[in-house]
Amino acid sequence: MESWKVIRFLGFISISIILISDTCVASVRTIGKITPVLQGSQMNWIDNDGLFLLSNSSDFAFGFQTTQDVTLFLLVIVHLATRTPIWSANRGSPVTNSDKFVFNQDGKVFLQKGDNVVWTVNTNGKSVSAIELQDSGNLVMLGDDSSVLWESFSHPTDTLISNQDFVEGMKLVSNPSSNNLSYFLEIKSGDMVLSAGYPTPQPYWSMSKDERKTINKSGGKVSLSTLIANSWRFYDQNKVLLWQFVFSANTDANATWIVVIGNDGFISFSNLQNDTSAASDTKIPNNPCSTPESCDAYYVCSGNNRCQCSEGLNARNCRTGIVSPCDHSKGSTKLVDAGDDLNYFALPYVPSSSKSDLSGCKASCLGNCSCLALFFQNSTGNCFLFDSIGTFQSSDQGSGYVAYIKVLNDGGADTNGGGGSSSQKHFPYVVIIVISTVIVISCLLYLAFRYYRNKKKRVPQSPQETSEEDNFLENLSGMPVRFSYSDLQNATNNFSVKLGQGGFWLSLPRGSSRWNSVGCEEVGRHWSGQERI
Repeated sequence: MESWKVIRFLGFISISIILISDTCVASVRTIGKITPVLQGSQMNWIDNDGLFLLSNSSDFAFGFQTTQDVTLFLLVIVHLATRTPIWSANRGSPVTNSDKFVFNQDGKVFLQKGDNVVWTVNTNGKSVSAIELQDSGNLVMLGDDSSVLWESFSHPTDTLISNQDFVEGMKLVSNPSSNNLSYFLEIKSGDMVLSAGYPTPQPYWSMSKDERKTINKSGGKVSLSTLIANSWRFYDQNKVLLWQFVFSANTDANATWIVVIGNDGFISFSNLQNDTSAASDTKIPNNPCSTPESCDAYYVCSGNNRCQCSEGLNARNCRTGIVSPCDHSKGSTKLVDAGDDLNYFALPYVPSSSKSDLSGCKASCLGNCSCLALFFQNSTGNCFLFDSIGTFQSSDQGSGYVAYIKVLNDGGADTNGGGGSSSQKHFPYVVIIVISTVIVISCLLYLAFRYYRNKKKRVPQSPQETSEEDNFLENLSGMPVRFSYSDLQNATNNFSVKLGQGGFWLSLPRGSSRWNSVGCEEVGRHWSGQERI
């Protein structure tokens, strides 16, 4: 009997181990590499803060990290000491704590959200044999021959880290701003350029125009950049150093720096040291008024990021009235002078739309429904048209440009008109029509009331049909037949025909509404005066 109890106890322990073995395995962090098969959600590694793969040095970790909404998670690579994310797989599609990361036996790697795949790696059909997190922070998918099939360094999000190559064709993209505008950094046309992600992108900074850089070799075209120590270095296609941009006085060669493009349009630099992330004072661009959203659209940024409405929109409460540029249902448009000494962040970086005089530039904007504003340079005749507008900049020394803003031609109070549309106030025809209509209706109602009152006075009022006296007489037996006033009125054709004569007598006193019998002479005498008897 005792032996049977021991067997039952051992069986219970064995079954328990089998049931929880998957959970126990999933909750253990792996160092360096993971191989198939691995599957789990944030809950499986909750005791490890959702992180399930560490680099050999344990400086970096791969796994789930919460967002501002604590119920949603991103699959990320983080600097473990500071918990700073340097890469994300699913920025636009956060998952819940029950959604799973899968590395299956077929060598496929993906992230599920419910039944949908929100992220996967493109390995050109080849199976992944291992996932490795390197000490550099690079997440690598390896093939059967240990070749690199995919790596996170080639697919950056909004962050670059020390010794990560950033080459032509890659992009850093910020999270969207509160106005749903994103910013992106890229290398193109031999330069590094920072742009606002409008429907037609508008650049607002480039390394070639930044005076803080040092030039090592002139005339080359940038095709590669890397963060090394305290500088951002730019190379041509032959790895020849062209420029250096020093962003910190800290010259520690072992420091781990990151460059991040924020949703405010600025690029910042931070040193990941121990348990803190030390930010550099250097930012790109260096002027607080040089980003597209330093103020609201159509506002003017000046001084220490001071915002004010442009002169051309002051009389319109800083609104153009245009919601969709090519929607003509709201009416026609016109151009108003935006004000004096204004600049725009994109002007140094975009080619002109055409060359003409000011009248021709205005006509081009008015003839293009997507044009919302124009800048015209008097000295060159360059005309710049923009289909999206951010913040204007105030220029203390004069910008050399004149600026016009397209607004709805709704008869506003502005007087700085342009482009062939009159700025005079429209005569208030609508108000006059409304007032006239009200007066006419009032007169008709008054005449109708007078007519009704006069008619009412001309028609005699019918006597009351019944009274308490009538009811009493009606109930007496043997009383003569009584006729009502209306009966007599009908019988005599409204008292115009005299009934016969005779010795009839009246049984009711004068003023009664009912008659017992009628004396023709008496009735005739009183009918002529329309008097009740």
